[in-house]
Amino acid sequence: MHESLAGHRARTTELLTTGRFDVLVIGGGIVGLATAWEAARAGLRVAVVEKGDFASATSSASSKLVHGGLRYLAMGNVKLVRENHRERRALGTTVAPHHVRPLPFLVALRRGGPHGPVTIGAGMLAYTALSGFADGIGHVISPGRAQQYVSGLRAGALTACGIYHDHQMNDARLAVTTARAAAESGAVLLNHAEVLGLRTTGGRVSGVDVRNTLSGNEFGIDAEVVVNAAGPWVDHLRRLEDPAARPSMRLSKGTHLVLRRHGTWDAAVTTPLDGGRVSFAIPWEGQLLLGTTDEEYRGDPADVRPTDADVDQILGEAGLSIGEEHLRRSDIVYSFAGLRVLPGGEGDTQHAKRETVVSVGRGGMISIAGGKWTTFRDIGRKVLAHLRTRLPQAAPGPVNAPLPGAASPEAVEHVLLRAAPELPGDVAAHLARHYGSVSHELLALGLENPALLERVHPGGPDIWAQVVYAIEREWACEPDDVLRRRTTLTVRGLDTPEIRRRVAELLQGALV
Repeated sequence: MHESLAGHRARTTELLTTGRFDVLVIGGGIVGLATAWEAARAGLRVAVVEKGDFASATSSASSKLVHGGLRYLAMGNVKLVRENHRERRALGTTVAPHHVRPLPFLVALRRGGPHGPVTIGAGMLAYTALSGFADGIGHVISPGRAQQYVSGLRAGALTACGIYHDHQMNDARLAVTTARAAAESGAVLLNHAEVLGLRTTGGRVSGVDVRNTLSGNEFGIDAEVVVNAAGPWVDHLRRLEDPAARPSMRLSKGTHLVLRRHGTWDAAVTTPLDGGRVSFAIPWEGQLLLGTTDEEYRGDPADVRPTDADVDQILGEAGLSIGEEHLRRSDIVYSFAGLRVLPGGEGDTQHAKRETVVSVGRGGMISIAGGKWTTFRDIGRKVLAHLRTRLPQAAPGPVNAPLPGAASPEAVEHVLLRAAPELPGDVAAHLARHYGSVSHELLALGLENPALLERVHPGGPDIWAQVVYAIEREWACEPDDVLRRRTTLTVRGLDTPEIRRRVAELLQGALV
């Protein structure tokens, strides 16, 4: 029996206020979590505080891709594409094969579009060459052949399709698993804990004052080095350190739609647009993910949300290569918007570099601006290199350490079905792809209480054991933590008022 959620948060708070940490990370998105994982594996005493839930902002609002970045090749950034390929292969084979899966991609070349078959054919060859041809050789196929992968393609509007492979993931689940990896390496993590201010000693940032947003309790944390990984709020914290700090980044808003999926979708579709942008249509979690927009955002990061104009733009761009029967507004089950953190500079956000900038402020706080999901481990290692200049005792761990649960999802699915033959096949596959070998812990909950093996909603594969597990083992404190980021109920449009009420009751009981 695990301790209650209230007991766990109380014990975590006690740990955070005891002694002095080597590193305190502000921000529980994937950049902060990767930094914490690397630092804890290096033998440092690490703390993480996050004002919302882990991955509740930018990190769960991505296009769900772990990819080499075909458009970066078009920008001439060969080094970045090669590095991205290396990372996606490591994630998909060793580090997180239970989360990161290969997926064919079709580049839809339409009449009057910005690219022709010859250009894309050369690009496919170069792109797959940079991955060592590990997924075969990218090439060009006919629209009719492409329709065998995706039945909804508007073949009559296309001249050809390029085909290649990249990877996809569930970003929120991968972030939670990274949080678990950091915790298992010794890091102390607390979500729903807002930083109120920075502590200073002799002009140096030496900790933070924090408020538990669930209880209202306030406390302080002391640390040798503070890392600012607050994503869209990174400059807010830099100004707390130095009111004269100049902006280090700008924000780009990206909106996505999730629709009910119809027909055959054995590949994702990338539609090149004028101006260097692309439109994605990706089979994901049994649904169809469409996106994304890319426009500069100057408002409050907490207020970012999809607009009607975003919906019109995404459906219109997808309709250039996909039939309207797959793009009905009535099939939209969920939409979300997030903010890309881009290095400061001039020009439009579409052509801004997707690079990470690490800086050290006047008070010694390390701030991280920018980055992308595919290279999250590289970012963690980059920050650790900065930390080692002040914490030379840090000893980096193995480069390709697997995340908790790392295993072949097909093998895990086979074991689950042998251990519990009554488990529906889609549920077993779902658990294997989202938890890997850790699935046996959820199965154990269900064997103790068979009701937990029941579906939360008859239309999806999530089961009640996942809800209990999210509360007991994965820091979930609010209904959205469970329904949006620990399970797939919200993104499938299945979080009904009754389900939300039952989850809220379970959480309330755990927080008492």
